[in-house]
Amino acid sequence: MRTRSIAVPIALAAAALGGWTIVVAATPRTAIAASASPTTSESIVDIAAGSKNLTILVKAVQAAGLVEILATTDNLTVFAPTDAAFMALGEDAIKDLLKPENKEKLVGILTYHVVPARVPASAALAARFAPTVNGQRLAVRVDDGRLMIDGAKVIKTDIEAKNGVIHLIDTVLIPSDRDVVATAKKAGHFKTLLKAAEVAGLVDALKSKGPLTLLAPTDEAFEKLPKGTLASLLKPENRGQLAAILQLHVIQGRVFSDEAVRAGSAATLNGESVRFSLSDGALMVNNTRIVQADVDASNGVVHVIDGVLLPSSAQSPMMTVSADLTPQALAELAIERGVPLFNRGDQDACAAVYEVASRALLTMKGLPEPAQQALRSSLKTAAGQTDATERAWSLRGGLDAVLQSMQMATN
Repeated sequence: MRTRSIAVPIALAAAALGGWTIVVAATPRTAIAASASPTTSESIVDIAAGSKNLTILVKAVQAAGLVEILATTDNLTVFAPTDAAFMALGEDAIKDLLKPENKEKLVGILTYHVVPARVPASAALAARFAPTVNGQRLAVRVDDGRLMIDGAKVIKTDIEAKNGVIHLIDTVLIPSDRDVVATAKKAGHFKTLLKAAEVAGLVDALKSKGPLTLLAPTDEAFEKLPKGTLASLLKPENRGQLAAILQLHVIQGRVFSDEAVRAGSAATLNGESVRFSLSDGALMVNNTRIVQADVDASNGVVHVIDGVLLPSSAQSPMMTVSADLTPQALAELAIERGVPLFNRGDQDACAAVYEVASRALLTMKGLPEPAQQALRSSLKTAAGQTDATERAWSLRGGLDAVLQSMQMATN
């Protein structure tokens, strides 16, 4: 199947002194789509200003400097919190948000309520999510016949404006204010990833404005690597190698899972591309399962994965092998660790172990040429296979060839 690389997310918006820019790419089937043209001469701001139930929202828009933008930008949908929704935050919280020093935070919250398309309730009812000007996405669902946006109820729909549509909601929507690093810290099961990012000197990059997409291996994912691999990678002398691996887990731009599958591939900071696919209903990146997708962060999105992605370039060996470890010993160790994983049904983990070991073997001295050829062949074959079981068997064939070649060399 032909694939294309992801260049930009579906909707990207940035608030600046001169206003914002909205870039909207092709709308996915599961996203909300624009509707018919307006039937009124009043703007979204005009309608809000004339409503007795949106006085706090109007003050917030003024404090955020968004009046002109919301009045003149075409084809917007605003999920507008009522005064009662704002009051539920508390008077002190409202006062703090309206302070000049909190303008950036206020802009982030307000733009999380704005979708860069004209969306009637009928279109929203058929959607699963809505991209916002903030960059993060709103979850859309129907609960007992009631349209829900994130955790808010839509209490009045389809208030037409000349430049969009307004839906009243009963709760102020709060976007994530944590970057991908803080999001990973809060989750609690990415300690190894965060330590590796620190050693590789990538923390500042992950905390940057972005946006970016992080394919985040769990602590358990790192444990699937062959014994000693992680400890070796964390050594100062292997910092470049570790950075190359981690950069394969970072995509420039906020790429949600549905976009990733449609595009098929995405370029990473490593320079290589990763493949996205569906396998038996599971979302996959390369041959690693995405166990939790679309975790919003202030500077991007996080997809949790159950394996560590490894660069395919022969110029980026995956592990440093100690001098006293022979090719035979490494192949035997990989099989010893991989077989139990395969037998318990975790073929992905088994294939990952075999792949790491195979690439490490190709960096070792004393490996017979037939064994090298067998390893290269097995890696090439596995790279074209999407089924984890097939990949594991292909890679196992290369390891078996190493053992056979070593045994022949000693006879």
